Amino acid sequence: MKPDCVMIFAAGRGTRMRHLTRELPKPLLPVAGKPLIDHALTLVDMAGVTRKVVNVNYFAEKLRTHLRNRQDVEISAETPDALETGGGLKRALPLLGDEPVFTLNPDAIWTGPNPLTQLAGNWHPGKMAALLLLVPLTKASGHAGQGDFSLAPDGRISRHIAEGQHPYVNTGAEIIDTGGIAAIAENCFSLNLVWDRMIAEGRLFGCVHQGGWADVGTPEGIITAEKMLAEIRDV
Repeated sequence: MKPDCVMIFAAGRGTRMRHLTRELPKPLLPVAGKPLIDHALTLVDMAGVTRKVVNVNYFAEKLRTHLRNRQDVEISAETPDALETGGGLKRALPLLGDEPVFTLNPDAIWTGPNPLTQLAGNWHPGKMAALLLLVPLTKASGHAGQGDFSLAPDGRISRHIAEGQHPYVNTGAEIIDTGGIAAIAENCFSLNLVWDRMIAEGRLFGCVHQGGWADVGTPEGIITAEKMLAEIRDV
């Protein structure tokens, strides 16, 4: 059964955007004339996910104002201190409920199959604690860092590197069983902590996105994403 709730991480400061986030939160920065948060919500709507939770912190009121007409969006307000992804998810649990949920980062642009639909089609809750949507490092547009994970033939994720570097990048889209998150004592922690525990249990899985993905974390990333969208429109 596919999840019917999504957590959209929109609380970050977006420091890599430099001057562009002095007056706006990163999720409100436009790409191809449309704010990043709206690109994300369009994907969620097209996937038929009815419940949306958005966490806010930096320029929280501007995000609240932008989303005020979305009656299907609930806001999870964070403290002045950054909670990171795991802490943000933990804080939002009262709104998310007890069932597995989608997560999505708004600072990315996608082409090809809907990422949430693709995740739902590969989700097997009996054996998976989380399913991450990955892209090959060689196809991660706008991504300046290294890869995050390796992927076994059975779909299990690991951090073991035989040689070179991890060949896959985490896109920020996933399905995750939140059952173990409330038990974590810390309020501020990365989802990497949760994923490492799932890797140890053999229950962290991945699938590869069958389309384009652009990381919109810098001003240059906006240009890259707009070029990717333009190429699709010109086909």
